Amino acid sequence: MTAVETKDAAQSLRDVAERSNAWPFEEARKIIARLEKKPKDEVIFETGYGPSGLPHIGTFGEVARTTMVRHAFRVITGDRIRTRLIAFSDDMDGLRKVPDNIPEKEMVAGYLGKPLTRVPDPFGTHPSFGEHNNARLRAFLDAFGFDYEFMSATDCYSSGRFDAALRVVLERFDEVMTIMLPSLREERAQTYSPFLPVCPRTGIVLQVPIVARDVAAGTISYDDPQTGERMTTPVTGGRCKLQWKPDWAMRWLALGVDYEMAGKDLIDSVKLSAAICRALGGTPPEGFNYELFLDEHGQKISKSKGNGLTIEEWLRYASPESLSLFMYREPKAAKRLFFDVIPRHVDEYQQFLEAYPRQDERQRLANPAWHIHAGAPPAADVPISFTLLLNLVSASNAQDADTLWGFIGRYRPGATPQTHPKLHQLVDYAIHYFRDFVLPAKRFRHPSDPERAALIDLRDALSQLPDDAKPEKIQEVVYEVGRREPFLDTSGKSKAKDGKPGVSLDWFNLLYQVLLGQEKGPRFGSFVAIYGLKNTIDMIDGALARSA
Repeated sequence: MTAVETKDAAQSLRDVAERSNAWPFEEARKIIARLEKKPKDEVIFETGYGPSGLPHIGTFGEVARTTMVRHAFRVITGDRIRTRLIAFSDDMDGLRKVPDNIPEKEMVAGYLGKPLTRVPDPFGTHPSFGEHNNARLRAFLDAFGFDYEFMSATDCYSSGRFDAALRVVLERFDEVMTIMLPSLREERAQTYSPFLPVCPRTGIVLQVPIVARDVAAGTISYDDPQTGERMTTPVTGGRCKLQWKPDWAMRWLALGVDYEMAGKDLIDSVKLSAAICRALGGTPPEGFNYELFLDEHGQKISKSKGNGLTIEEWLRYASPESLSLFMYREPKAAKRLFFDVIPRHVDEYQQFLEAYPRQDERQRLANPAWHIHAGAPPAADVPISFTLLLNLVSASNAQDADTLWGFIGRYRPGATPQTHPKLHQLVDYAIHYFRDFVLPAKRFRHPSDPERAALIDLRDALSQLPDDAKPEKIQEVVYEVGRREPFLDTSGKSKAKDGKPGVSLDWFNLLYQVLLGQEKGPRFGSFVAIYGLKNTIDMIDGALARSA
């Protein structure tokens, strides 16, 4: 491609991006409108992390989504404006309670109230609990290849990076209090202060009233809650930290943050922090409030409770790209984040990859794969769906990858772990998922007499097919055998193209429940083609023998 052609292609991409309804582009246009009002030569994106518990997928989701908005902004602006993404850890927060899902709980309980970076690491791998959880977050972000800068609240406070902004908060103390007090309960309002001094005697982050302040000296005074001694301390140098809503606002000011999203549960907090940021002379960032993730019981997932999925758990069963797809889709809709959502997202990610080469530019910018891969999705190279692999493992009780590759080689001659590395990964994911979730839940039901007769007929019909029968031909046979009572679809909704009666889902549910011991399954013709006609016939005979 010539330089002129490259320039024209980039301009065409920008033109389409400016009109795209994909949500990352909608968010990017908000930042562009912000710059039109107040130009600057660098745009700062930020995500926040509270390391009081182990990192969970919600934390990753915020970074992934923000990265998608950042890339959309770069496309629309032609990369003319520098961008940075800061992953900020609130690791100077005082430990309020001991998380449920950590070892050495009694030891950690002795450090309640102290900054997380002064609490020993219960896992024994880092100097502090805060640093351990920071490392867990960074390890995943690095593995995924995110372009970000990690910042620690402890480092920013103690190094003096926040000193100038902290002095502004002290100077405008009354304005901050005017914003905060109406949001507090009466009892809390009587003792509230935006500044939390770190006790030089105990190291605890104190929630105490401020009895005096000296703007010129940059100090506040308070009474030690245990000794009653009047203490005066600078607000700078890490000797104080801010309550989190003023802290959020101060950080936006100090770092010049232009974009940060937050969960729906923080809507009121965002509003208060935005008001404080304005009172400090700053402009609050653009962003939106995403919906919360729910566990299998419909409850909000929590780092401290450890419900829902961890990053490591998802990656045991599926690729990072499938997780990014989960994050991309409907960010403003509440979604269950549990193990049973994984197979669908693995397969749908692959479907988006397969569709990409056939799409025009407008469709491509609406394809999640474009956003997941920053505009350069790889070629689709997985010829077998995850769902099909899971059912293959289930039918064969395969406990190792070699067994599965034996079936795959029959279905896709020449396919090996070396020629199809992504499929190789998918095989390992399928085995893990089967062992942990499918196998414990397998429940084979016995067929009724009419169902037994249908299964016998299916076995006999399959035995008449050649060994190399195509999936489509096998599926025709499966449909033909199912065209009988009680499996006929009398509604007419599933009538075949040749005008023959359709087959209800009851026929396929029978096959899944009696043969595979599960409620759902793959397209049966494709499954038989990869599993093998003889193996399938033996499986039917086994099911009939179990129920005899």
